Amino acid sequence: MTLADKVTTTRLIFAPLFFVIYLLPRFFPAFFAVQGGSSVLAECSADLSWTVPVLWVIFVVSEITDMLDGMIARKRREVSDFGKLYDPFADTLTQITYFFCFVIDGILPPILFLAVLYREFSILFIRNLMLKKGIALGARLGGKIKTVTYILAAALALLASSMARLALGGRLYQWLTLASKGVFVLSVIIAVVSFIDYLIIFKKTDKI
Repeated sequence: MTLADKVTTTRLIFAPLFFVIYLLPRFFPAFFAVQGGSSVLAECSADLSWTVPVLWVIFVVSEITDMLDGMIARKRREVSDFGKLYDPFADTLTQITYFFCFVIDGILPPILFLAVLYREFSILFIRNLMLKKGIALGARLGGKIKTVTYILAAALALLASSMARLALGGRLYQWLTLASKGVFVLSVIIAVVSFIDYLIIFKKTDKI
């Protein structure tokens, strides 16, 4: 693996780490003295405050590595077909992990999360088909815009979750939750449009 690929790998390590830390109080409620309930606000206690800075560090570092791996690959001239597939794979796994956590907490709607899953698995399938034709389909402009909106939606959702975990919920929490849902809806729309773009590219390869 190139240096850029190793940087990408850190996201694959941080994704499950984010999942475990985010949902740890749910797995061991008695240890964290968290009360049961379907809402993140109902489960908030002072014991959750330590997770806020940890989750934000994981989130920010993961996104920084997303920028660094591409820069490193271009600077060292190590852009490869493997990297073109590995980077979006790591992005997708990381983003799905974020969204899954927020869906469990009731911050993001499950139906939109399902739409994201369908889109990402469909893209993966298309990439595999194109790979059999000797074509490594990297991220296109629509996919990159989609990724930016994914990150923004996740950041707003994490901010809402952080407010709740620090017992600073109320109206601000509701506004942040609403904002994250709005951006999430936008990101899903962009994801669908970008999927059509990928599908068109795939169709064109049939004529090659």
